[in-house]
Amino acid sequence: MAHINLLPWREKLRKQRLREFGLMALGALVLSLAAMGYWHWFNQGMIDNQRDRNRFLEREIAKVDKQIAEIRELERTRQKLISRMKVIEDLQVSRPQIVHLFDEMVTVVPDGAYLTQATQRGKLLVLNGRAQSNARVSTYMRNIEASPWLNNPKLRIIEHKDQDRAKAADSNFTLDLVQVVPKEESAQ
Repeated sequence: MAHINLLPWREKLRKQRLREFGLMALGALVLSLAAMGYWHWFNQGMIDNQRDRNRFLEREIAKVDKQIAEIRELERTRQKLISRMKVIEDLQVSRPQIVHLFDEMVTVVPDGAYLTQATQRGKLLVLNGRAQSNARVSTYMRNIEASPWLNNPKLRIIEHKDQDRAKAADSNFTLDLVQVVPKEESAQ
């Protein structure tokens, strides 16, 4: 029987398979590295995209915060203007009242009495004056109570000054009273 040496053929086949295996392993390694590189690049791109979106949102939030601060400042300015307008409206409404007040003050002062000073704080009036007697001060207070524009007189001080026995004694007085608006006037 003839002897055939198959070793070189098998050796060549083994070397070829070993080379193919090495190339396949190298191809798989390169393919794995490429896939891992793509995966890293893809994730990094997503992270960068999210960072860009976050920066955009932060810029927009800063703009909105600035606008909110401006709106709050405008609201404060608006409230100040509204309060000023309210004061002006109140002054416009109360403008005729001062005329009525002075007219009424002249009307209720009895003969033998006169005013030396009048001070007003809001609706409260403080009147200083002189009268020939206490009866004139009482008449003055009754006239104030009967007035539609003045109310609630309270005598704070009454003093007698005897300057000369021959002259009648004058009484210095201080009255507190309240200015009111009659109901039919406030309805108008």
